[in-house]
Amino acid sequence: MQLSSLLDRFSEPETLKMAKLGRELRASGVDVIDLSLGEPDFDTPQHIKDAAIKAINDNWSHYTPVAGYLDLREAVCSKLKRDNNLDYSPTQIVTSTGAKQSLANAILAVVDKDDEVIIPTPYWVTYSELVKIAGGKVVEIRSTVEDSFKISPAQLEAAITDRTKLFMFSSPCNPSGSVYNLEELKGLVEVFRKYPDVYIISDEIYEYINFVGKHESIAQFDDLKNRIILINGLSKGFAMTGWRLGFMASSVEVAKACEKLQGQLTSGTCSITQKAGVVALTSDLQPTYEMTEEFTRRRTKTMELVRGIDGLKCYEPEGAFYIFPDVSAYYGKSDGTTTISNSADFSMYLLNTAHVSTVMGEAFGEPNCVRISFANNMQNIERAWGRIKEALGKLKN
Repeated sequence: MQLSSLLDRFSEPETLKMAKLGRELRASGVDVIDLSLGEPDFDTPQHIKDAAIKAINDNWSHYTPVAGYLDLREAVCSKLKRDNNLDYSPTQIVTSTGAKQSLANAILAVVDKDDEVIIPTPYWVTYSELVKIAGGKVVEIRSTVEDSFKISPAQLEAAITDRTKLFMFSSPCNPSGSVYNLEELKGLVEVFRKYPDVYIISDEIYEYINFVGKHESIAQFDDLKNRIILINGLSKGFAMTGWRLGFMASSVEVAKACEKLQGQLTSGTCSITQKAGVVALTSDLQPTYEMTEEFTRRRTKTMELVRGIDGLKCYEPEGAFYIFPDVSAYYGKSDGTTTISNSADFSMYLLNTAHVSTVMGEAFGEPNCVRISFANNMQNIERAWGRIKEALGKLKN
């Protein structure tokens, strides 16, 4: 008996793998501090939970339309107008079981075998693997700590070929925390205008976790809007990771294609989640803003602790809830038992020696870096960085 060769095209997400290793170590009695997973450590706001309870009591318990209830798609349109000044109709919205499914739908809908997909590094681990599943070819544009993990228009133009089908990026970025401002987006848009056959996926799932001002969406450029696929969801901004509700906004043509795909994969997402989502998207955002204020305080404390450790070269994130330091100064060093040769070794060393879980940068397309979350309480952040500093102090040339 032989399994499908499709399984050989892509890898298990390193984020989930490290979380699994951390759980296994914790189950053996070790006090592991988790700085690996990308999940707010906050509970879903009460008014959203109340909406779900009401939906249960009102018997919203049947199959849903594939693209989502009309009132939910209308709520998405209202949110996009309120927060982003973007005009969409419900026919351009498809809701899914999380932004990951929205991304999968979009990539499978536009990418054919051997199409090139440009992805700036670092990128969320799933981007490249979804492209591989679709049979496409990943073309990376490398960025660095020194350029704030953002690409230039010249880099973008140099990467485009006659095989380029799609460009995809996130802002705020997971894992780097970089945020493209309006002027930087304008520079990229000038390039895209020369290449009208290139789709653009803009992942804006961390929209509300922004430390530097107003979120800017590339979908605001009207002449490109018809080929932009905007991805968002409720997991990060509303602390609803387990509820599984993502959405995409696109041209009607792409939306219908994604609805067709989803109809054969999962159909519509959870009815109760959808009703709670309507309330989340149309209600006061004060709980979201309060959560972001706390992430801002944690970012400040994390950067203060990082600066107290020699050898870490770190960009101060402008959004999301991660730092992504360059740790290559530790490559070749050893504590006498373990030698650090790459970021995977670095992450495993921290897990086994400091008992702090992180994620190696190879998974995000940047082998010199490591993703470290600050989506944990302040006490655990301080404890974790104390352990990290002690463990790194043991490494010698």
